[in-house]
Amino acid sequence: MSLSAVHSTLSSLKTCQADIGTGMDIVTDVALDVAETAGTENDAVLKKLEVMMLECAKLDQEINCFVEVVNCVTAEVRNQEPEAMFRLKSLVKEKFTETHSSLSEGELQNHVKLVSFKENVRNVLKTVNPEAAENMEEEPDEDVAVTQSEVNFTCPLTQVEMVNPMKNKKCNHHYDRDAIMGMIKARQNQKKKLRCPVVGCGNTDVKQGDLILDQIMKRQIQKSYCNRPLGGSVVPGINHKGIRRGDSGHEERSWIISLLLLRELG
Repeated sequence: MSLSAVHSTLSSLKTCQADIGTGMDIVTDVALDVAETAGTENDAVLKKLEVMMLECAKLDQEINCFVEVVNCVTAEVRNQEPEAMFRLKSLVKEKFTETHSSLSEGELQNHVKLVSFKENVRNVLKTVNPEAAENMEEEPDEDVAVTQSEVNFTCPLTQVEMVNPMKNKKCNHHYDRDAIMGMIKARQNQKKKLRCPVVGCGNTDVKQGDLILDQIMKRQIQKSYCNRPLGGSVVPGINHKGIRRGDSGHEERSWIISLLLLRELG
């Protein structure tokens, strides 16, 4: 097995991983629709959707584990005799089994999209049926029943309307995903910490692990697109679903995932 073949496989896995993330976002959207329209009347459906999220999180975790193992093993065999390449498959399998078995249920439950799913569904249920929210696994957070007019959709980094708003769990401020991830990466390369860009915020260390996609705000932004008159202000390159225009492959996969989801729930 050549290293080029290994790198090609890893690249395909990362594409698959992106599709898993898209699927988890779609499942979350469906769950929020269910929570908004039916509350606890469709509690069984919400539980089924949560199981789907758990399975996706598990698959995402396994891919991360596999990629990490492959990178580690290939780095080791590069410094060994050429014959070591023939043992690459068995070495990866052995290391993956060992590493994967050490993963805990707690790590799975802390998957950022699973945490976001539970929090967003709980917050929607809180506005529809407070008792339903109290029955969720975690304790409810501070009141999130705010009107759209009270919410600021502008990213403090770009000063334009957000597309994928990420909520900071430490300070509760929001930033657009691409902007904040780019800033975090830039600061990491400089070996510096990133201060929250919101004026007056005392959070001096914004980390990727503290950020979750705020699906409720994202839906509010998407609804605001639809409510705007023709010729109104829109985010360049973004359609009414918050998907970048021109990314036909991504959009097509999103529809495929949606159809599979509807078939599963049916």
